Amino acid sequence: MWDVRDALADLDLLGRDRILDVGCGTGELTRVLREESDATVVGLDADHDLLEHATAADERVVGDATRLPFGDDVFDLVVCQALLINLPDPEAVVAEFARVSRDLVAAIEPDNSLVAIESSVESEPPLANRARAAYIDGVETNVALGADTESVFDAAGLDDISVHRHELTRTTEPPYSEADVTSAQRKATGTRLQEQRETLLRGGLTPHEYETLREEWREMGRAVVDQMQAETYQRRLITPFFVTTGHV
Repeated sequence: MWDVRDALADLDLLGRDRILDVGCGTGELTRVLREESDATVVGLDADHDLLEHATAADERVVGDATRLPFGDDVFDLVVCQALLINLPDPEAVVAEFARVSRDLVAAIEPDNSLVAIESSVESEPPLANRARAAYIDGVETNVALGADTESVFDAAGLDDISVHRHELTRTTEPPYSEADVTSAQRKATGTRLQEQRETLLRGGLTPHEYETLREEWREMGRAVVDQMQAETYQRRLITPFFVTTGHV
């Protein structure tokens, strides 16, 4: 994600004393914060098992992003990555970030409506676009928040708001990893669409449209598996992330 870190310049990491990474999960962003600063980096997540892997953090805390277990003004930077898109009230969460920060709040959030796919299997991009559109309409949180995080920061009362776009590109090509092979197998069986069935139906697909999409998806997945076996399958997935910062 952060092989290139220019988009993090507004976080002024070298000038930080105490940083909180909210929803840190296994600590991918925590590691970057640790490498780019001399600050004490605290990782917080609601999932204790994930937090066990966030070894880059100086301190690890189990907690809820909506009720941070800290006093006011404890940190000079509070940041999250791909967290607000999964929460029903991102404005309230950002306001809680602002409560415990004495200086800067930052969020790094994707816009899943702008995801682009290039694939050697011709049917993959249009099928992925159909499924994604229904998923975005059916999911209960704003997974396309992206650049609109700016309006969330503004509503939470933050000042001097800035936004920078950062693109994450994931490439699948020979030699394929174990994760690549597993992903292809899940496409061939339609597993992911089965897991998202209720969300896709809420997003406007009829049961018949869903079954048609799933069958076409499985056919596409079999083509992916065939190309992998011939070592000709290639895919690029481009996800835009927006780095939004605001001062308390």
